[in-house]
Amino acid sequence: MNDETREPFKRLFFALNCAPALRRDIAQWRSALQLRSGRPVPADNFHLTLKFLGAVGVAQIAELCAAAASIRTPGERLTVVLDRLDVWRRAGALVLAPQQASPALLRLVYALEQAMLPFGLEQAPREYRPHLTLARQYRAPVPESATPPEFFLRADRFTLFESHKGRYRALAEWPLIDPQ
Repeated sequence: MNDETREPFKRLFFALNCAPALRRDIAQWRSALQLRSGRPVPADNFHLTLKFLGAVGVAQIAELCAAAASIRTPGERLTVVLDRLDVWRRAGALVLAPQQASPALLRLVYALEQAMLPFGLEQAPREYRPHLTLARQYRAPVPESATPPEFFLRADRFTLFESHKGRYRALAEWPLIDPQ
């Protein structure tokens, strides 16, 4: 075993964080669905993934943060309307997603993808599908809802998170609006 295989690593991803009030509202709405399948995601973990990085060597994190800091951001607060409930069968996930992703959100994701290319972290490229995961290991049809989903995730920053033992911890964040 060489030194490279023993390098410590962290499971990382970039995301838009949810405000506590939005987390509470989504969790209450999810409760009303009375799900009989899947494992609910803890409300504290609600977020909208921008770019999943996977296992990243601890030694790379500072460079990765510098690359993220160099991204030209939208210059405006992002609002993502989560107005569609869907089941991703292959992933076994119940998700909230936008009917339409905003161009500003897609530009931010593309900028992150480009900034991360030099790190060689990309697995097989996938089409970006913005979503907030409500439940994992979900194996039922899309549940009926008395109230259609309509949640507004408003973000003025994006965050680098570490996934550790089922919890997400913010490691760094960057403003979407240039501080004046």
